[in-house]
Amino acid sequence: MDWKDFLAETEANIGAFSKEVPETVRGFGIMGKAAKTDGALSEKTKEFMALGIAIATRCDSCIGFHARSLVRLGATREEMCEALAMATYMGGGPSYAYSAKALKAYDVFSE
Repeated sequence: MDWKDFLAETEANIGAFSKEVPETVRGFGIMGKAAKTDGALSEKTKEFMALGIAIATRCDSCIGFHARSLVRLGATREEMCEALAMATYMGGGPSYAYSAKALKAYDVFSE
């Protein structure tokens, strides 16, 4: 999978759908902004949590979005691998495969 092309296509699809349901999108955006705001937990910590959930739910686009955000937030490869080890532990075999996808996405967005 070409992660950059995949996310560009996903963003285009989301953009088209967003025009159809603008109030839903506005609400989702407000919720996301509030959820990601630094507080007792940093945005980076919250993005690691979101990545774990993305792996558990096997959502490729979510994995890409959160891996890209973690690169933007300065997550190291070592931090990524430790978080992915935990996701794998909690989710077993399927999460092992999706954790490998997430590491590939991290590497692509780190280039």
